[in-house]
Amino acid sequence: MQKVNINDIAEMTGLSITTVSRVLSGKAEQYRIGKKSQQKVKDAAKKLHYVPNHFAANLRTGRSGTLALVIPSLNNPFFAGIASEINTELRKLNYITIISDSDENVETEKMELLQLAARNIEGLIIAPCGDQWEHIKEIQNQKIPVVCIDRYFEDLDIPYISTDNYEGAFKATKYLIENGHSRITCIQGVQNSTPNRLRVKGFKDAMNDAGFLDHDIAGDDFTFQNGYLETKLLLQQKMRPTAIFTLSNTIAMGCMKALKEENINVPNDISLITFDDHPYLDYLSTPLACIAQPVSDISKIAVKFILSKIQNKDITASQVLLKPTVKLRESVRTLFKKKD
Repeated sequence: MQKVNINDIAEMTGLSITTVSRVLSGKAEQYRIGKKSQQKVKDAAKKLHYVPNHFAANLRTGRSGTLALVIPSLNNPFFAGIASEINTELRKLNYITIISDSDENVETEKMELLQLAARNIEGLIIAPCGDQWEHIKEIQNQKIPVVCIDRYFEDLDIPYISTDNYEGAFKATKYLIENGHSRITCIQGVQNSTPNRLRVKGFKDAMNDAGFLDHDIAGDDFTFQNGYLETKLLLQQKMRPTAIFTLSNTIAMGCMKALKEENINVPNDISLITFDDHPYLDYLSTPLACIAQPVSDISKIAVKFILSKIQNKDITASQVLLKPTVKLRESVRTLFKKKD
């Protein structure tokens, strides 16, 4: 079936191709085209199921109406939530979003960025998966606006929006300590990512402040498997931890699977708190305490930043850290209340 074009609409309406083109491009008022002719064009376009040729329009205007979003993993509920929120916000503004998953692999991320840059994107929102930044800076050097979310580079002039990961981890650890826990294991994610480094620092500082100078930190990935395997190993130790702090809800899910297989009850046997919230945490047999990130706010500010960059507007505060929220649920047992 041949695609309908403006010649077909012109033939059906008896109007010139120029008139049809001006109506369909929203310039009818500018060229004083009558309401009756405008309606004839719109009715014909609808009847013929006309679809505008955006590629041709892009060549004329130099705009694509397309933005790219690159995240480390769509399997991670946190990043899936971010992707959904950003896509919704951009759709309201008539932008198309190309969503790409780097699979926590820097080489994949580099390849994705090369392909996206070739698609004439107007801007890039990215949660980098590692500590390499040259390929991201190269995108910015091509005059494509870039904004980082969640993960970022502190010393680069690339705007970013994230959570105060240090404060969130410090508060989570302090809460465990206040409830009598001293043997606390932290299961971390990707070690060289900025959020992970700051969460580990928050954990260590809270432990140090309480006088616990030995830090038990395990793991190396924000995955279910990492949480599962590290918990299995923990449970082989003679001196098990009384509490586990996982640095993402994906790690927490793997952790809970391992605990269940070993008939370890949460929180009676081992307490558990995690970074990142998700609605399903409320529906677990033991609702899971967590540090919740403001996903909606992160997404909206990222969209605001990228549009400001596209429109060459100044961003007054281009490095934003939002406050996390501690959500206390039934997964932490009180051994005894720590006295001040």
